[in-house]
Amino acid sequence: MKKQNVLNLIKYHVERNESAFRNESINIARHFDSIGDYQLAEYIMSLISESNLYTPQSSDFESKFLKQLDTRGMEPLNLPVEISDDIKGIINAVNHNIGINKFLFEGLPGSGKTEAAKHVARLLDRTLFYVDFDNLIDSKLGQTNKNITSVFNEINTIPHSNKVVILFDEIDVIALDRINSNDVREMGRVTSTILRELDRLTDLNKEIVIIATTNLYSSFDKALTRRFDAVINFNRYSKEDLIEVAEHYFSSFIKNFKGISKDSRLFKKILKATENLPYPGELKNIIKTSLAFSDVNFEHDYLRRLYNNLIGNLEQTDITQLYVQGFTVREIEKLKGESKSAVSRKLNKEEDQDE
Repeated sequence: MKKQNVLNLIKYHVERNESAFRNESINIARHFDSIGDYQLAEYIMSLISESNLYTPQSSDFESKFLKQLDTRGMEPLNLPVEISDDIKGIINAVNHNIGINKFLFEGLPGSGKTEAAKHVARLLDRTLFYVDFDNLIDSKLGQTNKNITSVFNEINTIPHSNKVVILFDEIDVIALDRINSNDVREMGRVTSTILRELDRLTDLNKEIVIIATTNLYSSFDKALTRRFDAVINFNRYSKEDLIEVAEHYFSSFIKNFKGISKDSRLFKKILKATENLPYPGELKNIIKTSLAFSDVNFEHDYLRRLYNNLIGNLEQTDITQLYVQGFTVREIEKLKGESKSAVSRKLNKEEDQDE
């Protein structure tokens, strides 16, 4: 600590500038933490907390690496029961306050990992900060490693830690398996730093919650995996789960479109006829664009687009194939844009040819 720090504290106190006073106090605590005087650093942070100089929700909180995510007004999560139970388990574990506070969400893109992290913060009534990897990762050799140390210093000195969740979204960008990395030496240094910082994370902030997500769990460093108290697998959607999610999105979106006829039954039939339904993130976009791009002069055009996106080219699919897929004459009429009599004639003609 320098003389200037003391002068700044006096100046900010006289000016009644609580924000600047708080930031200066945090910088002083970080200094003591960096030289190994963890007890004094923790004492300074506790004084700041008790004096209400810091609230995580305040808009004047500034950090180079931590950015706040808004969790207000979120839509309900549509997760399979098994995953929902695990999310409830996380809430219970944190509320037990026994130091189980680091969680890894793994799964395919669009499986709901990031949204689930937001809901965990909301259900715990905590402010959610995410690590900004754009600022964290540096092209200069060794700078990324230093930045990782800096971001953990920021995390370790956040007051009111029982009111904060830190999200490392897609942490695999800095934590892939050291053996499989193209730059083994540099990646090894980065991963080793993360391991060390996670090990000492609870020294100053025993109540802070860390959530990391990864799309590449098979390539994830196994030593890092062991640093997390629990790994939640988001690849547990059955086809029925995905259909339920799709129906929720469909009902939410279609009410905003005028002149479009809602046909929930045909919508669901298309989903059932799809061999491999995509995960919620992609499914949501497909449903939204099918509705948004539809022709206002063709009330069922969104269903045709949905079929094209999920199953195949409807123009190249003959009526008999659609019938075999389980669509009725009336439903084929909607998809093909042909009259019922025309559809029936084509079906009868195909039957006569088979005989």
